[in-house]
Amino acid sequence: MFVDKNKIKKIGIVGCGVIGAGWAARCLYRGFDVIATDPGPNAEELLKEVIENSESALEKIVFIPKEKRGKLTFIKDLAEAVKDVDFIVESAPEVETIKVALLANITKNCKPDIIIGTSTSGLLPSNLQAEMVNPERLIVAHPFNPVYLLPLVEVVGGKKTSPLAITTAMDFFKIIGMHPLKVRNEIDGFLADRLLEAVWREILHLVNEDIANTDELDQAIIYGAGLRWAFMGTNLTYWLAGGKQGMHHFMEQFGPALKLPWTKLEAPELTEELINKMADGTNKQADGMSLRELEKKRDNCIVSVMKALEENDYASGKTIKEDARIQKERLSL
Repeated sequence: MFVDKNKIKKIGIVGCGVIGAGWAARCLYRGFDVIATDPGPNAEELLKEVIENSESALEKIVFIPKEKRGKLTFIKDLAEAVKDVDFIVESAPEVETIKVALLANITKNCKPDIIIGTSTSGLLPSNLQAEMVNPERLIVAHPFNPVYLLPLVEVVGGKKTSPLAITTAMDFFKIIGMHPLKVRNEIDGFLADRLLEAVWREILHLVNEDIANTDELDQAIIYGAGLRWAFMGTNLTYWLAGGKQGMHHFMEQFGPALKLPWTKLEAPELTEELINKMADGTNKQADGMSLRELEKKRDNCIVSVMKALEENDYASGKTIKEDARIQKERLSL
């Protein structure tokens, strides 16, 4: 058995980079206390900076007064930080050996009946379970940046993961306003990143061959498919494109194009020249804005899209509407 989803009160955040800090902000703003730990020299300062920067966006979609929000505690010592929490999210660097050792250490010091989510974006949970105490409680909890705003979290179990750990974790993620997606088959990169990687590889080829620059390629997404992707995926979009005959007609009409040399799924070599092109192009796109300024601009845009979708009770707008209902019930607002 694991701690019941309704008895989870205190969240352990191990690793306070961009992802870990995003988890912390999401939980704090829904009334959960957070115990955070990270060995980095400026970890606490950066954690608080991200949480503070997220406030203006979160206040627009999470209607919880300040007195109902959770308390943040930063503890440098890992064993001390995890000993008394009810749920743990680990967001260490994406290196399998680091995560295996860290997860083993966490499980030697935390309570035996709590679930641990690893925020890996592609490592297999079966490998990460190798040295854990009670490995049946490990799940992949793969979120998307900014974690405090984007609802999607991919949930993946390893060979030793208990089905109850998966269902309990998914229920908890709903409580903190997320849209958990169960990845039924353990696979490298899971689902979302495999799709994103295909687009990213094609971008690198087009830049590498001087066919387009980073800004032109971003425009190709921003003003077209990107607007659809906010509420409708590729498959349903193409079903609509088939008219009354649906996907069958679409596949018959556009299927032959798949034989054309439109894409190159194998990534080009990451030469210094290509890396410089990508860096120079995106630096120019930032147009002098600082990291935090651009983060706020991104957050405001995401909130605007989500609020517009909320009016239609659709996609991520439906998620934040359900989140508001859950928080009102939980905190008697």
